[in-house]
Amino acid sequence: MGSSQDRTGAQWRKSSYSGDTGGECVEVAAVDGGVAVRDSKDPDGPRLTFTADGFAAFVAAAASGGLRRA
Repeated sequence: MGSSQDRTGAQWRKSSYSGDTGGECVEVAAVDGGVAVRDSKDPDGPRLTFTADGFAAFVAAAASGGLRRA
């Protein structure tokens, strides 16, 4: 996992569950065989990059309630 890579050509998208009211959303993009994640409110801010398997594990943990806000 890395952070702040240049992802100029990345095609970012939000979840279909995200509304248009702002809120706390993340965007994802497929990059270099992995998945980059950024805060939709700060598109020029830091980004995290996961391997495809790492992102799948992250999503599974979030869906099961295995992630808790600190």
